[in-house]
Amino acid sequence: MKIRIGSKNKAKVDAVEEILKEYPHLADAKTFAVEVSSDVSRQPKTLDETVRGAINRAKNSWSECDYSIGIESGLMHVPGSKSGYMDVCVCAIYDGKEFHIGLSSAWEFPNVSVMDLIVKDGLDMSQAINKVGFTKNPGVGSAEGAIGILTKGRMDRKEYTKQALRTALIHLEQFDF
Repeated sequence: MKIRIGSKNKAKVDAVEEILKEYPHLADAKTFAVEVSSDVSRQPKTLDETVRGAINRAKNSWSECDYSIGIESGLMHVPGSKSGYMDVCVCAIYDGKEFHIGLSSAWEFPNVSVMDLIVKDGLDMSQAINKVGFTKNPGVGSAEGAIGILTKGRMDRKEYTKQALRTALIHLEQFDF
């Protein structure tokens, strides 16, 4: 079995490779990471745009495989939240006919000025947290991610991505109802 991952982001690729080992029918799959376009903005600002980004990554990486996987993190409007936005990770698994979508838990950045830099100034999450001095790692999105810093390592970008993968994989499990 061959599975293509529509990103070379280390956190995303590692998440896929680790999750596949949990599923007997996918554990022996060969994965291939390919850099493809999400065809959405660098920092999606709506749930719709984030889902489209994941779907586009899965579709754009589909070639000579059994499944392709697209993963996209982005913002979504959440009423009652302090900034009005939360970050969520979306996974789209494509089987050549249909997409199987899963989402992670969502979280809100506690510093409203970071959200302003993203929403109003157009920076992505990594750029925004670097600008405010939250980290000095320009590649934080391929490492622990902002979530890793905020949770003090209790959850990192890879684990957050795994949540979205697990919920998308529900569609590929065999159940007898």
